[in-house]
Amino acid sequence: MRTVAIDLGGTAVKLGVFESGRLVTHDEFATVEGQIGLDEVAQRVESLLDGERAGAIGIAVPGVVDPQGSSLLAAHGKYAELHDLDLSAWSASRFGCPAVVENDARAALIGEITDGVARGSRDALLIVLGTGIGTAAIVDGRIIRGRRGHGAILGGHITLDLDGPRCPCGNIGCAEALASTWALAADAASGRLTLGRELASRLADPGTIGIRDLVETRHEAESAAILDRYLRTWSAVIVTQCHAFDPDVVIVTGGVMRSADVILPALEARVHADLWSSSFRPPLVTPDDPATSVLRGLAALADDLDSKGRP
Repeated sequence: MRTVAIDLGGTAVKLGVFESGRLVTHDEFATVEGQIGLDEVAQRVESLLDGERAGAIGIAVPGVVDPQGSSLLAAHGKYAELHDLDLSAWSASRFGCPAVVENDARAALIGEITDGVARGSRDALLIVLGTGIGTAAIVDGRIIRGRRGHGAILGGHITLDLDGPRCPCGNIGCAEALASTWALAADAASGRLTLGRELASRLADPGTIGIRDLVETRHEAESAAILDRYLRTWSAVIVTQCHAFDPDVVIVTGGVMRSADVILPALEARVHADLWSSSFRPPLVTPDDPATSVLRGLAALADDLDSKGRP
């Protein structure tokens, strides 16, 4: 029997089928205006299984998961139709196999410590820099979940500016509201940012800009200033997480890492400079295959659930 991994991402759904820990087939499709149809997900999974039965299933969601590992509790602005829906029961009714449900950042971290860039690490952080800012932590070999499922995943919602904008989460001056892809696009479109000529032209053409545009136009003083502020914001998130969890390694992933050659060394230098004087300076690394981090983590979780129950 095969293990199925379903990553219900914010902009796309990724599916994978594993056998003996190896990804044997996969599929991906975009969501439509942040909405997802579980019937389409199921049909695509069934197509990948090609008549075979799923022995274990893992589902990742971009938000807080209930302590039982079965439902999405909250994901601001995403998948409202899935809130409090028992995805494990849905999986059991559709595939004859209950699923383990996990936050996507935690699943990615599990994927990288199980079979990835931080393989075997028992103390690690993962930071997702993309549409938003996600975090996850493992301490002494145990994934941090917390009593109510919120543990270690809200690092993007630490307050960095007491006079900053209100984040969709409800907090003021969150790191994500200051330095994420959605914040950049919103601030640029509203005129709250001063843009150089080249960056402004990119905004006018496709209608939005991303971190890669900042990197590619950093020869302009305006882009360089924005990028520096973003680096300082991301560094503050990582430093805070390091102070809280004392990791051996920090995994930095997400869409921002398409510019890892520029971002990662600058980020590592800033983090190492700002950490508490006696703190260990962990290396910052990025996954070799970030597109499958979540799927690999889900497969490991699902297989573990199948053999021992929820870890």
